[in-house]
Amino acid sequence: MRLSGVMLSVFLLGIAAQNVVQGVDLLISVYTVTSKSAVLSWSKYAGSSSYRLTATLRNFPNQSVFSTFGQNTVMGSVAPLYPSSAYTFRVEALDSSMGVLASASVDGYTAPDVPTITAASSKQSQSITVEFTQVSGASSYILRTETSNGSFMSETPVQGSPGTVSGLQPYTDYTLSVMSINSGGRSQPSTSVQAKTVLNAPLLNSRSPSNSSIVVIWAPVPYAVLYSVSIIRDGSYQQSRLNTSNTNVTFSSLEAGTNYCIKANAWSSLSVPGDDFTVCQITRPRTPQSIALVTTLVNDVVGLSVSWDSAQGASLYKAMSSAGLNCSSASTSCTLSPLSCGQIQYISVTALNQAGPSQSSDPQCYVSFPCPPEPVRVDDIGNGNCSLSWNSVSHAEYYTAFSKRDDGIEEMCNSTGTSCNFSCHCGYSFIMSVFANNQAGASPPGRILNQTSLPCCPQNVSMSEISWESLMIVWMAVRGAELYEIQATDPSNYTVLCNDTSPMCVLSDLNCNTWYSILVSPCNEARGCNRSCRPRSTETAPCMPEGVIVIPTNSSSVSITWTATNKAANYTVTVIGSTDGPFTCQSRATSCQVNRLSCGSSYQVTSIASTAAGLSMPSYSVSFQTAPCCPATLNVTQVTQAMSNLTWSAAQGAQSFMVSLTSSRGNATCHTTQTKCLMGCITCGTNYTVSLQATSSKGNKSLCMYHGFSTSECCPSRIRLYTRFNNTLRVSWWSSTSLGNFTAQVTGGGRVYACSPAPGQSMCDVSEVMCGNVYTVIVAPINPDGTVVPFCPSRMYSGMIADIKGTVTFT
Repeated sequence: MRLSGVMLSVFLLGIAAQNVVQGVDLLISVYTVTSKSAVLSWSKYAGSSSYRLTATLRNFPNQSVFSTFGQNTVMGSVAPLYPSSAYTFRVEALDSSMGVLASASVDGYTAPDVPTITAASSKQSQSITVEFTQVSGASSYILRTETSNGSFMSETPVQGSPGTVSGLQPYTDYTLSVMSINSGGRSQPSTSVQAKTVLNAPLLNSRSPSNSSIVVIWAPVPYAVLYSVSIIRDGSYQQSRLNTSNTNVTFSSLEAGTNYCIKANAWSSLSVPGDDFTVCQITRPRTPQSIALVTTLVNDVVGLSVSWDSAQGASLYKAMSSAGLNCSSASTSCTLSPLSCGQIQYISVTALNQAGPSQSSDPQCYVSFPCPPEPVRVDDIGNGNCSLSWNSVSHAEYYTAFSKRDDGIEEMCNSTGTSCNFSCHCGYSFIMSVFANNQAGASPPGRILNQTSLPCCPQNVSMSEISWESLMIVWMAVRGAELYEIQATDPSNYTVLCNDTSPMCVLSDLNCNTWYSILVSPCNEARGCNRSCRPRSTETAPCMPEGVIVIPTNSSSVSITWTATNKAANYTVTVIGSTDGPFTCQSRATSCQVNRLSCGSSYQVTSIASTAAGLSMPSYSVSFQTAPCCPATLNVTQVTQAMSNLTWSAAQGAQSFMVSLTSSRGNATCHTTQTKCLMGCITCGTNYTVSLQATSSKGNKSLCMYHGFSTSECCPSRIRLYTRFNNTLRVSWWSSTSLGNFTAQVTGGGRVYACSPAPGQSMCDVSEVMCGNVYTVIVAPINPDGTVVPFCPSRMYSGMIADIKGTVTFT
């Protein structure tokens, strides 16, 4: 039973074993300790009859105590021990003769000595403070608190005396004890004492119903028979105290806006005071005084600035108007906004703090600024003046009207009536407005009128021609003009329009040789166009000549005609060639002639009309070619008796040629695009007339005549070769002319023999001819220049010379 009691104590303390030591097949550990005893556990050893447990002071090995236990016991205690001391615990397994079978040991400490409670008292309803003696070797303490019925138990660790147990119930009896603790464990509880917590404090609720009183109420405290309540002003050392059995108290005759602290506690029937509770309450502030009203304008919003004297204890002020506006401020002013025009309002101010609002101040009457006049209108009254007018406004004492021109010049007018006159010159924009005024200030800006006068008429209008159907009109820019409208009207009232924002405009697609009335009208979006400006007149350039025709009169002259399209104009015709020119002719009629043109050349013809208004557009260009030039040289060379070769120099403008040889015996013609031609069917000994016709690509022709040409004499026929004496050969022939000169040439045996008879004869002899040879004989006419006709045929002869009259056979 003793051992089990120890085990129960260990379970309640909840302290685990300090060490576990293993011997030879035997384990030992410290299960728990107290100030004067220790409980150890060990493992069962087979064959043992009993166990011996010995505790030896480590610092005094000769001092030891032991206990013995039966063979079935594995846990036991050893006592008496010294508190807070170091021990070595040894367990031995013994046989029946008390011989040691096995042993094991472990070191441990005993708990400190048991402390003694000297006092226990409650100052607060949820705690008890315990005073006790502190013991040597204790590192801390545990205060154990229990109720008598066991419904509550707590252990509170503390470092020393005194120690306080918290979390208790008010006005309740508790049993308290204390235990000491070190690294070995805890001591046994001390002798317990009884203590009771005091009454809990009344929970105060306070309020200030006026600026001179405070009401405090609280819920009844159980077991309380009396309450003590005291009040003290903030910053004061004087306090008022009263006792009451009621649960509410009213303090009066207090200072406004002042902070007071109220403390209260309950008393038990044993005349023990309970906890106290303090609440601080400020009284309501005084009513604000010296209310002042001023009209303000911030960011174009009209407001009413309300100011007042500071009220003690006020943390906030609130101003209110009868129109429903309010504002708050921690300082002594705020602004009611936005104000409405034309109203009568009453303004009051209230001071506030945590206790609530003060009494409102006496209302102040305020007449707001007047509403803006409307409707507002402006009328042009002539001579550069205009009138701004409006309807009357309630609560207005006078009106101020403004007119600001777009160049910054301003005019102002004060009037008790409903209109003002201003200057409104042309070309300016005006901003006009009117304000109503009274002692509260001016009305908000009403409708702002943008009045724009007609732009002034432009000056220095100039007109210049930039093309045959276009006019450029330039003028000085005028103020107020956003756009310019230009009208050009012809005699038939046909109008060409041009709109531009720049002070210049080009009128295109006008009729040529026409008078136009030009009107420049400046315009703006607000007022439209100024139609009262003076128009200008101008004439457009003449019309272009049409139907130009070129009629060649010879190879170097042309006549040019055209169709007139203008009422009165001078015409200039220009002829430009690819290699020469220009050539011009002028006329007020519809034709003129141009001379000294080059043959075989291409030309462009244009015609331009001119008037005082300027020049017309050139007519459409007409192209023409003059007749081609004749070749400068022409040569005829006879190639054969019936063919001649004609060559000539190049001819400007010629594309093809036709050459003709004409005689009484016949004609020969050749067509070619070259500068030569081989012509046949030519009769020998004939005089020919030579002509050439050059033709251009356009079909223009030039007939060119040249010196005559005579063909050479005809080659003789019936040529015979006769042998003569003394190695001589006679050559004879027949000729169609009896006056011609001929030459005979005999070639053979490596030699050339020649003879020429007298004019008119048809034979001649050659000497020293070798017999037995083959001879070639040519008989040809001799030209007047002494040259021999080269194209006469040759004859070949061979044979023997027999006698003077023998013949050479023809081969």
